[in-house]
Amino acid sequence: MWDCQSKYVCIFLLLALSGLFFLTLDLSHIHSEGSPPCLDRKLSFFCSHLVQEPSTEEALEDCSLLESIAGPEPLPVTTPLDQTSDPAHSLFAILPAGGGRERHVGDQLEALVLMNDFQGRPKSRGGDFLLARLHSPELGAGVAGQVLDYLNGTYSAIFPLLWEGSVWVEVTLVHPSEAVSLLRRLQEERLNWVPSKSLFRSGLLSETTECNLCLPNNQQPLCDYTDPRTGEPWFCYKPKQLACDTRINHFKAVFFLLFLLLLFFLFFIFFCGININVHIHATGSDSVTVLPKEKDEESSSVAAAPIRTPPLPSRTPPSGYYYQGSWRALDGVVIRQLDDPAAIIQCLKGKQVYMYGDSTVRQYYDYLTSFVPELKKFNIRSHVRAGPFMSVNIPNNILLKYRCHGPPIFWPPLSVSQLHYVANELDGLAGGSDTVVVISVSTHFSFFPLQAYIRRLRRIRRAVVRLLNRAPGTVVVVRSANLDQRKDNFINSDWILTQLDRVLKAMFRGLDVMLLDAWEMTLAHHLPHDLHPAPPIIKNMINTILSGVCPLSSRT
Repeated sequence: MWDCQSKYVCIFLLLALSGLFFLTLDLSHIHSEGSPPCLDRKLSFFCSHLVQEPSTEEALEDCSLLESIAGPEPLPVTTPLDQTSDPAHSLFAILPAGGGRERHVGDQLEALVLMNDFQGRPKSRGGDFLLARLHSPELGAGVAGQVLDYLNGTYSAIFPLLWEGSVWVEVTLVHPSEAVSLLRRLQEERLNWVPSKSLFRSGLLSETTECNLCLPNNQQPLCDYTDPRTGEPWFCYKPKQLACDTRINHFKAVFFLLFLLLLFFLFFIFFCGININVHIHATGSDSVTVLPKEKDEESSSVAAAPIRTPPLPSRTPPSGYYYQGSWRALDGVVIRQLDDPAAIIQCLKGKQVYMYGDSTVRQYYDYLTSFVPELKKFNIRSHVRAGPFMSVNIPNNILLKYRCHGPPIFWPPLSVSQLHYVANELDGLAGGSDTVVVISVSTHFSFFPLQAYIRRLRRIRRAVVRLLNRAPGTVVVVRSANLDQRKDNFINSDWILTQLDRVLKAMFRGLDVMLLDAWEMTLAHHLPHDLHPAPPIIKNMINTILSGVCPLSSRT
């Protein structure tokens, strides 16, 4: 069996076939002319030939969001092979504390990452997608690090020191800059990775056609299913013999070109997984010892030695960390450990909990109904994955409901009657102090340009603002995207999910909502990353949500 004795063969195949892939695409139906200069590099307006263009205010927000997450200019597909990032030749070093002093709780630790290519030469540009974590396995402790890209092949991984003892630094190359350039181009060119279809039926006659957020209108007539309230677009090719109002369901389809591309990526990753999700080794020690917090807080705030690099990118503190397996928030909220079903019942007593979104929020419904036997499922003969689901506890007047978000959603056949948009559902709620809303909309948008995701979040955000205006006591929880660091998941990659995470946090920042940082809660944990996090992580997420619903008093 061929054992990939030459690393370059694999990379050459990836780059060459990717180039051929782009040459075969017909993308004429998704480009538009005359976009604002700040959006020229970001695909202008999404599907402007079918969808109403955003207002000036919306376009400016789009521009600001896209620019805030923009990395270096994409590399050409024909990047020389020996100039690609190689984790085996790269390294990181923990920088000494300022003044050579010991490290204490409350200090900051910084690791400098130097990326090299396959010839061991330093990279001269940034754009590699790195993840960093500081952890103490014996303490069940971990915190996500912030990676700063200096755009010259050097990076900093910044960690707060939050507990005593030995801590280890872990730096992972998830995607080299060359793969990130490919992913960015795939995303920006609006490739419909996983198209959907619908069945149309009238009597004995039935037809199936392709559907999507955007379709070319120069091939055959379209059925327009744009939601009249939110303006969210959805189109299907019109059946040849049936009317548009005979559509009965919605389901995921398999696209042959995508299938070939996926097979190629799986081949590349499994046989030549040399720079996808690979740890970078330290030069010197990868651990330090953290002493108790110093009494003199001023002396404990001495910063690490500065790096002689371009201007420092902005830093943001982590939202929390794990200690002894439990999540501890850094925003002042005390996270309750609800290990007893009775405690959850007491917290939810007299409340209505509405969960809207994809399968990552359905995990919360499944956890609660499994862990709390007093929540009785009400059989409404729903789809086993999409719902809607409902559970009740009559003695304590508790209602728990879940409903999936509207298209795009890539699940087995769903009745069109069950395709509800989150914004419309929110507008139908009375709200109040007895109402809890949990929203998670992310992963099904990883196959589309970011503008489509921004537009959906904007509709949901407006509905959240309306809900809080008419019922200020309503608790609204917005869950961010999380990591899915599997070697066989190149298409729904962590880089794309991270873009969704950053956009969502930016759009809901400043609102009176709880932002559940699923991205950090998966990165900081020792368990493998998965699109559907493991039960211990879900338990911590539930505890975090319920700590916001039923906060402990400051005295407690």
